Amino acid sequence: MYEELRKSVCDANLELAACKLAIYSWGNVSGIDRKGSIVAIKPSGVEYDELTAEAIVLLDLCGNIVEGELRPSSDTPTHLELYRNFKEIGGVCHTHSAYATMWAQAHREIPCVGTTHADFFYGAVPVTESMTTNQIKEDYELNTGRVIVRRFEGLDPAQMPAVLVAGHGPFTWGKTAADAFESAVVLEETARMALGIKIINPNQKGISQVLLDKHYLRKHGKNAYYGQKGEC
Repeated sequence: MYEELRKSVCDANLELAACKLAIYSWGNVSGIDRKGSIVAIKPSGVEYDELTAEAIVLLDLCGNIVEGELRPSSDTPTHLELYRNFKEIGGVCHTHSAYATMWAQAHREIPCVGTTHADFFYGAVPVTESMTTNQIKEDYELNTGRVIVRRFEGLDPAQMPAVLVAGHGPFTWGKTAADAFESAVVLEETARMALGIKIINPNQKGISQVLLDKHYLRKHGKNAYYGQKGEC
């Protein structure tokens, strides 16, 4: 019944490795069937050259395994918390890609210093607050999801499909597992560019609101005009 979902999630995970956003068994991508409230996610600790669609684990939104013989990713509670709170998303991706992780582990948001960033992210990519000792010791992965959700109070996850978990790494999302992976690719590139820009000019400020609006809104939203008719 969920063969297509499993395949799409498997393919997105394999793309992580192919694009060198994840090595060994690091990182994970999930997808959700909103009608059935079923989440498909990479199994824990399985390396990418061993991953198959059949190995993808199916769960409900409470974390109960519906189908699959392997344990799901240890980050599953984070993914589930995002699905429960960000109702419009259909895929979640977590990596330790080098540049985005540098910003996350430096506890710094990625500033929007150019139009490349503004084409995809509507403003600076936010960083969460640091987790408390109790949050880390008890229900760490669930609390990771909670600090992300709290950071997004007042923000639109559709306009900002990425976050940096302070001291940890990035999470991204989208309408599908493939879209969540694409967000991770773009996030890594913008993180790399932002670091280079800050090295070249440490005093460089963010772009103006009018330039941010022009580049983001021409590609996204009801009045977007980038691409061919019917695309957004």
